Amino acid sequence: MKIYRNLEEFNALKNAIVTIGTFDGVHIGHQKILKQLVDCARENNGESVLLTFFPHPRLIINPDDEALKLINDIEEKTHRLALAGLDHLIITPFTRDFSNQNPEEYIRNVLVGKLGTKKIIIGYDHHFGKNRVGSIKDLVHFSEIFDFGVEQIPEQDIDDVAVSSTRIREALIKGDVNTANKYLGYPFELTGTIIRGDQIGRQIGFPTANLHVHESHKLIPAYGIYAVEVEIYPKVPSIGSGDYIHPEPITLAKGMCYIGTRPTVDGMNRKIEVNLLDFKGDLYSKTLRVKFLHFVRHDERFNNLEDLQNQIRKDEHAIRSYFDTNF
Repeated sequence: MKIYRNLEEFNALKNAIVTIGTFDGVHIGHQKILKQLVDCARENNGESVLLTFFPHPRLIINPDDEALKLINDIEEKTHRLALAGLDHLIITPFTRDFSNQNPEEYIRNVLVGKLGTKKIIIGYDHHFGKNRVGSIKDLVHFSEIFDFGVEQIPEQDIDDVAVSSTRIREALIKGDVNTANKYLGYPFELTGTIIRGDQIGRQIGFPTANLHVHESHKLIPAYGIYAVEVEIYPKVPSIGSGDYIHPEPITLAKGMCYIGTRPTVDGMNRKIEVNLLDFKGDLYSKTLRVKFLHFVRHDERFNNLEDLQNQIRKDEHAIRSYFDTNF
């Protein structure tokens, strides 16, 4: 898959089969649409193209909107889209100028002029242009003028996308990673860099790596303890233009992840801490991709550090038993 960080980098193709959207989560509903796109391109000797936006359009249209919670950061999403078999991924900045084009300008300048669209695969509820007045009807109308085909994604498939996204977010907010992973089709992930903490975990015999998640709008699951698999990278994977090559992790490990405010210690700021089982090595400044597999318990306050330590021993036992049973 080739990546382009804006529309200007992309040269119009002779036979582009295109879809457009945010595709946050790249979940099982999205995967069905992506398969339709890739199959159509293959059947028509064309090339599959997905146009998406960064930052998320809602952050530009409503900059004060703090309700937006993303299932993927941009690197996680790119990786999942590459696994879907796309030929081209365009991650273009979403701007007010871009959003202010009327439907005809958008179709002429972007779909035809920049992409070379010969067929667009899009949902019945897709809207575009200034004030989102453009719709599938405009695409059908202008397809005859600009000579491209329009394939409408069935309403049921679009509904499946919406339902999947909603259920994933609702499940993660509750800590129900089993349901979230079912609809994602893969384990939910948090990606971030390890920063120095206050060493309390080390004092009680469970050293933890403190994860700083870079995407401020990333959805964080419910506070509690989780069984996780962890991929360790030497640095944050960056998404540049050109051929997409996902880096190989330097280490794979199993572990337990804590999300919460540590009410037994200070109860102030949210922490994301990972304890790797049977691991020795320096994690500072490394990047971790933490894959959530199983929820163990919610966060709680203990009377003292000794009680907390005893509970963490029980958590470790439960997590080791989970891995022994499931892997």
